[in-house]
Amino acid sequence: MEERDEQDFAEYFVARRDAVRRSAYLLCGDWHRADDLAQTAFVALHRKWRKIRDRRALDAYVRRTLVRAVIDESRRPWRRERFVDELPEVAQPGGDGAGEIGNAVATRAALLDGLRRVPPRQRAVLVLRFLEGLDVAGTAEALKCSEGTVKSQTARGLTALREALGDTVDDLKSAM
Repeated sequence: MEERDEQDFAEYFVARRDAVRRSAYLLCGDWHRADDLAQTAFVALHRKWRKIRDRRALDAYVRRTLVRAVIDESRRPWRRERFVDELPEVAQPGGDGAGEIGNAVATRAALLDGLRRVPPRQRAVLVLRFLEGLDVAGTAEALKCSEGTVKSQTARGLTALREALGDTVDDLKSAM
């Protein structure tokens, strides 16, 4: 790669690494895996850097690569989650007496825990639609699927998230 291309890539990397890492975390729920997945996305981008003609589409390329990496990782047998009866370090809503901050942290923790229980493809759609702010068309483009698929995966994902959250939503509402 030429020096100018390396410099352009380095500038893009510095500007977008935190956002990509946050998206990876929202998709997988683990900061260590998020780092690995973000690195995978940036390595793929670096390999294709010279071939990418439309530099305005870099975010979409990285986003699509990231989502595919998360889905691929979830299919690998050594990455499968093991469910346990008791979760470690579960935040208790309002347990520390911190008031609104405690409730916000508990709400965020409950949402992230619920997202971890949603199947990977549906989780990807929910994160892209509601946390990344993409519309149906943008999500379909990022995932290389039809808009109808995005809509159905959104509906199923929201249902799965509601089921995963279950009583947690009622507990959080009563704590507020």
